[in-house]
Amino acid sequence: MKILAVGRNYVEHIAELNNEKPDQPVIFSKPETALLKNNEPFYYPAFSQDIHHEVEIVLKVSKMGKNIEEKFAHKYYDEIGLGIDFTARDIQSKLKVKGLPWDLAKGFNDSAPVSDFVSKEGFDMQNINFSLDINGERKQTGNTSMMLYSFDYLISFISQYFTLKTGDLIFTGTPAGVSPVKIGDRLVGKIEESVMFDFEIK
Repeated sequence: MKILAVGRNYVEHIAELNNEKPDQPVIFSKPETALLKNNEPFYYPAFSQDIHHEVEIVLKVSKMGKNIEEKFAHKYYDEIGLGIDFTARDIQSKLKVKGLPWDLAKGFNDSAPVSDFVSKEGFDMQNINFSLDINGERKQTGNTSMMLYSFDYLISFISQYFTLKTGDLIFTGTPAGVSPVKIGDRLVGKIEESVMFDFEIK
């Protein structure tokens, strides 16, 4: 199982980090050891003093495919979930200045908390609301209509480079509102009004 993620897919988030708008999807990966499930707590790592939350809709790939045409991409996932792309922003900033890969800032242990998955049936993929609350305060709100690149486009694009396999996860990008987390915080993520995850920072 691999975890693929999309950077800079929401315009307001691009602006808040002073990044350039990409002319194609920005793709990076996280190792399987980044996965954190079942609302287990996230333990703040000693190597960073600036871990940021990035809430994202996550797609679960349902069958193998490569070089997938966009018009067929919807057939390659049946379920969606909600996840956090935890980012060591202090480390990422240093790496970006040097033009180096982001792996240490994005792929560290437990940096990809993921909820259980639900059927995509009944959802309009172009109009899904999702949110993140920390300690009862709304921090991020997004809607998939705000994405630069749709789910189907992302699956088609990614599959030109990586063969997608059953169980692979695709983090589809975060809206504006990213900020640091601290020990003691409680993170609650929702798709529409359904709570998808609820866990603590320790």
